[in-house]
Amino acid sequence: MSRVAVVGGGLAGLTAALACADAGADVVLLESRPRLGGLTASFRRGGLDVDTGQHVFLRCCTSYLGLVDRLGVRDRVHLQPRLDIPVLTPGRARPVRLRRSGAPAPLHLGAALARYAVLPPADRLRAVRGALALRRVDPRAPATDAQSFGDWLARHGQNARTVAALWDLVGVAALNSAAADASLALAATVFQEGLLTDAPAADIGWSLVPLGELHGTAGARALADAGGEVRTSARVTALRPAPAGWEVDVREGAPLTVDGVVLAVPAPAAEELLPPGALASPPGWAARLGSAPIVNVHVVLDRQVLHEPFVAGVGTPVQWVFDRTAQSGLTTGQYLAVSLSAAQAWIDRPAADVLGEILPALRALLPAMAGTEVRDAFVTRERAATFAPRPGTAADRPGPRTRAPGLVVAGAWTDTGWPATMEGAVRSGAAAARALVAELTGPTVREGVAAA
Repeated sequence: MSRVAVVGGGLAGLTAALACADAGADVVLLESRPRLGGLTASFRRGGLDVDTGQHVFLRCCTSYLGLVDRLGVRDRVHLQPRLDIPVLTPGRARPVRLRRSGAPAPLHLGAALARYAVLPPADRLRAVRGALALRRVDPRAPATDAQSFGDWLARHGQNARTVAALWDLVGVAALNSAAADASLALAATVFQEGLLTDAPAADIGWSLVPLGELHGTAGARALADAGGEVRTSARVTALRPAPAGWEVDVREGAPLTVDGVVLAVPAPAAEELLPPGALASPPGWAARLGSAPIVNVHVVLDRQVLHEPFVAGVGTPVQWVFDRTAQSGLTTGQYLAVSLSAAQAWIDRPAADVLGEILPALRALLPAMAGTEVRDAFVTRERAATFAPRPGTAADRPGPRTRAPGLVVAGAWTDTGWPATMEGAVRSGAAAARALVAELTGPTVREGVAAA
């Protein structure tokens, strides 16, 4: 039985650890934080469970859904029977809905775009033409990654109004970038996989429980059931090749000797821990990948004002609003979470300034907030929520294998073909586990469900 250390307990690390354990390895998962889940976790505040970020998935996220099944928590997520996005604009009493029909792609969105009153009819026609052109883009071509999505949209007749009200409505949340700053390859992947190829692919799903319970608690339980070991508050400080594998130094603990290592940590930490020359990219690759922030504004009200699980905003600084009342454990009133992706303009502003702008904007978007009491309002930030999905990003996103025997890498920043999403993280963990298991025990070894 091979002994494997998985460094990092986010979705990539959890997936890799379970896949290695399912393949028969003796697995120890090392996480520097006190809990598992990485960026998809929760914390307690004033009796409420607060998610570190607002994370949704799509029906096309088959790897993520496979992990949910492996964790035994499919009953704790909800998946729309059909895509339905309520879109609000200031001054409009009722939302405009982007709702798919039962027709095959791309006709499934035709009626929704035809009725999308946020845009005038001429812009809706532009959007249809742009979508048909985007279906023909090859996202794996190097020339595609070198282009800006915003430039491509402009060349294909999409004006600023159409970009803001439609393309960025979806793209900013999925890419953590505005179209002007995003790689065309990553944007094409998002829209082709989610909206333009298979009609049900973009149906939206979300957790019915705190993310810490969905991922962290369930992940620790599943790995223990598979015979693995979880060590939290275990920061890895060095990886050293050993005659029979690797030595893993853990702060305030004895070094571990293992046959193989899955390094599933953020890109800057990975570059620090990897032996020199382990990846083909020249030094400084993590800095070149960069990072992009996400800011969340949390608002607890004395009564319910939103009767949708979520809404999107156009013509307002409020991007997406999620009702997190039930997930948080709140029993009276309503808890709303405003998600601000590509939040470079927000990340360094004082919380009072952020609240001073977002709360009035939220009231303008939700007229039912008139007269409500804000019982609590606070701001959370993820300064490095994702890598920066700029043009040219693909060159610094490695595959799972390194030049060092018995050492593989995982994380949403690796070459998954996807932007930094939960789906990308799970795919990376599965790919890393497959590569390591094949190296340690041969390619015919039985692979577990999480590695599928």
